[in-house]
Amino acid sequence: MLKPQVNHHTQSTKTLFPIEKPFLFGNGGQSFLLQVQSRPSSSNKAPKVRVGFSSNIKAISIPFTGSNNKFTKVKAVVTVKRTISSLISDVTLTPGDINEFLGRSLKLELISAELDPKTGLEKATVEDFADRDNFANDGFDITYRAEFKVPLDFGEVGAIYVKNDQGLEFFLKDVVLEGFPNGPIKITCDSWIQPKNVEEKRVFFTYKSFLPSKTPKGLERQRGEELKKLRGNGQGWRRASDRIYDYDVYNDLGSPDSKQDLARPVLGGKQHPYPRRCRTGRDPCKKDPKSEARVRDNLTFYVPRDESFSGIKTATFGAKALYALLHSLIPTLTSLIIDRDRGFPYFTEIDKLFNEGLNLPKKDKKLLINVIPRLVKDVKDTAENILKFETPDAMDRDKFFWFRDEEFARQTLAGLNPYALQLVTEWPLKSTLDPKIYGPPESTITKEIIEYEIRGFMTLEEALEQKKLFMLDYHDLLLPYVEKVRQLKDTSFYASRTLFFLNPDGTLRPVAIELTRPPMGGKPQWKRVYTPSWHSTECWLWKIAKAHVLAHDSGYHQLVSHWLRTHCCTEPYIIATNRQLSAMHPIYRLLNPHFRYTMEINALARLALINADGVIESSFSPGKEAIEFSSFAYDKQWRFDNEALPKDLISRGLAVEDPSAPHGLKLTIEDNPFATDGLVLWDIIKQWVTDYVNHYYPDPSLVESDKELQAWWFEIRNVGHADKKDEPWWPVLKTSEDLIEIVTTIVWVTSGHHAAVNFGQYTYGGYFPNRPTITRTHMPDEDPTEETWKFFMEKPEAVLLEALPSQIQATKVMAVLDTLSTHSPEEEYLGDIVEPSWKQDPVINAAFERFNGKLKEFEGIVDGRNANTNLKNRNGAGMMPYELLKPFSKPGVTGKGVPYSISI
Repeated sequence: MLKPQVNHHTQSTKTLFPIEKPFLFGNGGQSFLLQVQSRPSSSNKAPKVRVGFSSNIKAISIPFTGSNNKFTKVKAVVTVKRTISSLISDVTLTPGDINEFLGRSLKLELISAELDPKTGLEKATVEDFADRDNFANDGFDITYRAEFKVPLDFGEVGAIYVKNDQGLEFFLKDVVLEGFPNGPIKITCDSWIQPKNVEEKRVFFTYKSFLPSKTPKGLERQRGEELKKLRGNGQGWRRASDRIYDYDVYNDLGSPDSKQDLARPVLGGKQHPYPRRCRTGRDPCKKDPKSEARVRDNLTFYVPRDESFSGIKTATFGAKALYALLHSLIPTLTSLIIDRDRGFPYFTEIDKLFNEGLNLPKKDKKLLINVIPRLVKDVKDTAENILKFETPDAMDRDKFFWFRDEEFARQTLAGLNPYALQLVTEWPLKSTLDPKIYGPPESTITKEIIEYEIRGFMTLEEALEQKKLFMLDYHDLLLPYVEKVRQLKDTSFYASRTLFFLNPDGTLRPVAIELTRPPMGGKPQWKRVYTPSWHSTECWLWKIAKAHVLAHDSGYHQLVSHWLRTHCCTEPYIIATNRQLSAMHPIYRLLNPHFRYTMEINALARLALINADGVIESSFSPGKEAIEFSSFAYDKQWRFDNEALPKDLISRGLAVEDPSAPHGLKLTIEDNPFATDGLVLWDIIKQWVTDYVNHYYPDPSLVESDKELQAWWFEIRNVGHADKKDEPWWPVLKTSEDLIEIVTTIVWVTSGHHAAVNFGQYTYGGYFPNRPTITRTHMPDEDPTEETWKFFMEKPEAVLLEALPSQIQATKVMAVLDTLSTHSPEEEYLGDIVEPSWKQDPVINAAFERFNGKLKEFEGIVDGRNANTNLKNRNGAGMMPYELLKPFSKPGVTGKGVPYSISI
């Protein structure tokens, strides 16, 4: 137990004080730190109050020459930094108001890492209050000072308590204690400090990392109690100020109380397996007690307070941009385009989105211009703004890139969704679905069709043996949803298979597309194979079939490769890490940068992207069934071990193990930009993780005996991914090698994997005919009438345009893709800036420097590959170079840059 504090307090001058003003763009926190700008005494103007979020503390140690000389005097300096003042009007207070706010508002207590050798109990803490320093104000920062008398036998400082005695929260950056015999001690906080009526006091540990068994005795209680607080008791409605991490199913995407058509199934459980999300504890819906009620007029769902965007992230981008997009621009578009079913009558009408734009009403003008200036242009002397889309880089290089078959094939390797292509290993192609429900399982893609398309090269058997045949296989995944999706208005849907042949020059050639409709509406199964042709009729049918396949690929990319495999599956890792690994655990400190902002961006997605009738459902295949489809894919396809890039490539037949080959893998397609760049980045990450893990676990047995680590991995498997807990493919966690593989996989998913499927979205999807997200009409030759076939024969271009997304669907998606593809000015790129705890340890800091150096070297490797004319999948006339895994980037939509975390 704690003994009474050793106390020494200086005379109060001025202090931190609160003001009641809501958090504009975050999860609803209710306060800011305030800055008082001092003015000359002759001024009659009242001091001006400014708003700030972050703070840091420095302390200087000075010997104290008391009568017994048993103390060291430590002076602490607290700096409050202004970070979002541009968003909030200055608040002016009178001198009388200021006097009322003066007082002791921030209490600090130093905690010894040692027990008292005489009593075996914790040593008494040393405390003081931080007070305002009028002489250290530069207009942007304000300073507060505290002074301690630290006993000479106090021992090493292991942690600090922080208590907020003011009425509202503030954001504490870090604490630095200088002058101790072993050098400065830095305590990184980066946390919102709640007022005392919410949380009595907070503990923050020094930069030193400890395995549970090696925790200093004086810190064992604090370590355990802090984890207990973060776990909570699993009950109650979570408040915005809470820091509790707990699990729940996805039962909050629908809104049955407002409209029965908005009811959605619960994702998570035997019927619809799914990863778990963060528990919010809201009340159940009245019409469906299994579903959780959505809170109206609330910016976002609950996330633990320290998971919300920091002040600077919010001010520059992040939640602010998405909020403006989802709650201002998209509703404006919806009201502006009166006919929601209207498509684009000509391709020139699509071009106008880039050349002329759309007029927007004056409503929310300032917000839109400030937040998404790439899209919304200010028109002076008018009551309107212009929504004008930037020309995507791929279209800017080659206006007709989307029309070419070779580009269609190339993008399966170097485009937005490189996670779907697989090697054909069995013939004939055959469905595994029940033929009594879905019809004959045999594919209509025959040996004769393939050999006709690859005539002069080899036989089908030779192509299979030499690994020359590849496929996008969306047949068994999509066929169960075709009948349900076709019931939606103006929506078509098929199951599909698309086959490609590997040319001698390393490029892919599309050779066949099969579209399938199951038995439905009294009609038998319908399926047809389309091939490239020199004849106009078959040529146009091929292009329309290609649009359907691209819509399938777009839906799979957004719902599986992107949302499910990165955002959704990462949330349980974040929850388990905070519940089971102490902030002083080395693996917590290694993973923490890779989890920043993810839970808040996921909450925003649940609010307005993946929810019932949200952007994904209304504009992507398979429409209303979208989120249930991602559950179906999770059940059929997801496994943790295959989230590692090498195993993913092997599982899809794109690589085989070969110890003599680079990275230990021989690629089936040697010129595979995603795979070749990804494997270099994977190895760089794995070496960094290896250096880090081996430093803290020099003896492999330490892994199995680490109670926190074992509880962390158990919870990820058995709670976070509970519906897959009994699968045999889960890695065991017994040795350092096991830990390295597990951690490298998580780091890869949050950095390289997410970057590869996210930051090229506008480049390749901004011109939507290249990647239509949905198709609205059936193939012209599916049960055609005389009238519809006649129209196709006379106006095939119009039939293609009718199949593409409507104007409202296209513009909504374009705006969303632009926002999701944008790097914040404050983006935190992989290996760019060292974490404070890493920097303080010489061994880890040296490993990080090697990590950073390898990443910079990799940038040059990527540039060299893109300049190599022999690599035809990344170098050619009008072709986009492959840069999605290039580590660093400037702000904006650049098509490159790998952040630490899933922050957008």
